[in-house]
Amino acid sequence: MQRLYKYFLDGVPEYLARYYWWAYLWSVGAWFFDHQTIINAVLFGQYRNLMEGTLKLLKARAPGRMLQLACVYGKLTPELASTLQIARLHLADISTLQLNISRSKVANGALAPVRMNAEALAYRDGAFDTLLIFFLLHEMPGEARRNTLSEAMRVISDRGHIIITEYGQSPRKNLLYRFPVSRWVLGRLEPFLPGFWGEELEGSLIEAASLHNKRVNRVNDAVPVFNGFYRIAEYEVLGA
Repeated sequence: MQRLYKYFLDGVPEYLARYYWWAYLWSVGAWFFDHQTIINAVLFGQYRNLMEGTLKLLKARAPGRMLQLACVYGKLTPELASTLQIARLHLADISTLQLNISRSKVANGALAPVRMNAEALAYRDGAFDTLLIFFLLHEMPGEARRNTLSEAMRVISDRGHIIITEYGQSPRKNLLYRFPVSRWVLGRLEPFLPGFWGEELEGSLIEAASLHNKRVNRVNDAVPVFNGFYRIAEYEVLGA
């Protein structure tokens, strides 16, 4: 079983194939997980709250030219494409399978899916006014996460906004985190989550912005979901 991941490399990062082939790169796994009941169970019943909270932030301002960084199971992508005032939703993911699934959900050419590694985007500097990262960062090792945030800062325009929906930082108020057994199980299923739990996201964004002579301002306090186990955060990116 440990060697199966090698059959799924096909240009994707080694860590993605090794740890997540069964969820994102295997057609049977993708079919299974792309059911609303399963997605909701994985997120402890919070998918709708997370999706609606994310959409609320996006609807509060004109998104302009928008990029969704990485595909998402469920209804989020078609909701973005149909409810936001944008001509086209750009979507970048390294998995052809995931891009095909997302493409099948959005009609009328409203989606522009492109196969790209989040660590090395082929878009020009300042190409987007809004960038959404929905449950991607915790699935990356530290170096890949830093590279991805750097690329996000590069392709976002001055006064552009980045919205990140993710696990909360060390969410001690939530029992799933407080109990060692459940925390251990989650860490086994998501091998990079423990490192992400301990990372100060805003500090990582500030560091990434500085690489491109930009600054980051948090728009509001992060919106806690499920007693802080998850969060939805919005940041404005400014020129130096």
